[in-house]
Amino acid sequence: MARLKITLKKSINKAKKDQVATVKALGLRKIGSTVEQNDNPQIRGMINKVSHLVSVEEI
Repeated sequence: MARLKITLKKSINKAKKDQVATVKALGLRKIGSTVEQNDNPQIRGMINKVSHLVSVEEI
């Protein structure tokens, strides 16, 4: 299965509550933090919701 490398690029201070919850559910905490997740529809949906805050690379 493909993997995704997700990095938090922008602050979540001014983001909406649901976007903050989505970033935390992805496992991201601070700007520059990176996590690897499996590529599935649920993760892709979460990324689409906060696409302006994160960057994504396929591994």
